Amino acid sequence: MQSVGPPLNQPSVEERFVDLDGFRMRYLHAGAGPPVVLIHGLMGYSFSWRNTILQLSDRFEVFAIDALGTGYSDRPPALDCALKACAQRLLRFMDAVGRGPFVVLGTSHGGAIAMMAAALLPERVRRLILVAPANPWAPRGKRLAPFLSSPLVAPLFVQAATHSRNLRRYYFRRLWGDPRRITPDTFEGYMKPLERAGAWDYGISVLRRWNKDLQELKLALPRIAHIPTMLIWGNRDKAVAPTSAERLKQNFRQCQLIMMDGVGHLPYEEARDEFNRMVRGFILPGSHCT
Repeated sequence: MQSVGPPLNQPSVEERFVDLDGFRMRYLHAGAGPPVVLIHGLMGYSFSWRNTILQLSDRFEVFAIDALGTGYSDRPPALDCALKACAQRLLRFMDAVGRGPFVVLGTSHGGAIAMMAAALLPERVRRLILVAPANPWAPRGKRLAPFLSSPLVAPLFVQAATHSRNLRRYYFRRLWGDPRRITPDTFEGYMKPLERAGAWDYGISVLRRWNKDLQELKLALPRIAHIPTMLIWGNRDKAVAPTSAERLKQNFRQCQLIMMDGVGHLPYEEARDEFNRMVRGFILPGSHCT
């Protein structure tokens, strides 16, 4: 099948598709061994993990998804974007590829999906790695999500985001601790699928339920307290407050929190070598959460 996404430039990484709820879901696949699934953030896609896939694929079977409604997966009409629905689709994907239990690595909203999926079926998740995950103690989303998704603001925001490259660039730069680290290829890679029709529908749908979903997640956290977990944050994160990290950590019995100095919301971009070393160290056999 002809590739629908950007060139991978990694011969050992394969673009694949799976039928999910009657729609085509895209993912990248590499390696063999214990399975690891990588979940992107709200407006991201599998491109987020291009620097991580090969670093894990020598020891693990790696799946980097484009969630339905994002990236180069299908965009079903009236897609249910509640956190629980997103988590259930992730679990159905895991069933479809026939592997488990998984190490689940999620970033931002993908981290919230990872936690909810683990709460729904804890036996399917061996370890959690959460990169600045959306969580009930982060204040920014609680205020911003209802505003951006309101009936008056949402159409204006979508129109501006769709047609203003400068607005998209401004938002993207705010995700970095040091915007000078952004390469043109990185910016273009993230922006490309946002040019597709309906690109912003998924994000607005998620934001409409943001506060309700995070309250449901808060109630679900006791069901995953036993799962070994690593939290990774940049101390310059402007999207999900680093001050929420310690409060989230308290919900796990075995949890390591790493705060990366000078890094923003995307440590896998800004400090990829260090990030990949930490992830490998946590999930390799014999490693422990401290």
